[in-house]
Amino acid sequence: MPGRQRARLSRESRVEMTEIVLPEDSNQNGHAWGGRVMSLIDKAAAIAATRHCRATVVTASVDSLGFLAPVRLGHILRLFASVNDAFRTSMEVGVKVFSEDPLTGHEAHCCSAYVTMVSLDARGRPAPVPDLLPEGPEGRRRRRDALRRRGGRLRARRRKARSRLASPRTRAGS
Repeated sequence: MPGRQRARLSRESRVEMTEIVLPEDSNQNGHAWGGRVMSLIDKAAAIAATRHCRATVVTASVDSLGFLAPVRLGHILRLFASVNDAFRTSMEVGVKVFSEDPLTGHEAHCCSAYVTMVSLDARGRPAPVPDLLPEGPEGRRRRRDALRRRGGRLRARRRKARSRLASPRTRAGS
């Protein structure tokens, strides 16, 4: 479909995933590997972004991923994801992860992340995404926050590009 698609409601992108932490997902201390949790975050974000734009998506960046509580072997992971805002060819997806002890039902917020996903056309080039229609005060707040974070990412990218241009390149070993 050429051009932009119809705007979509934020709820149209919502994802809820559930996983159990198995032995192959955990380290020698019986805690889930951080990389395994990161993989699940990436998967949840990709599903949310795909639901929003109905196209193939790729991960451009992951921001602010900090582990707040350990996830233990046998615990249930619950991931919640949805698009916070849509830009020209990219979307910011918020993902929140909870760990649940299946024996007690106790839940802990173990981490959250903001994932930037880019929509691709059939040739693998960035493609326009639909606008996002935020719902209610919470949706508008998430959109404002996403715009602020995007501004920070773009400023950091420009600073990095300027510093690469300003510093001479050296050959390895010299």
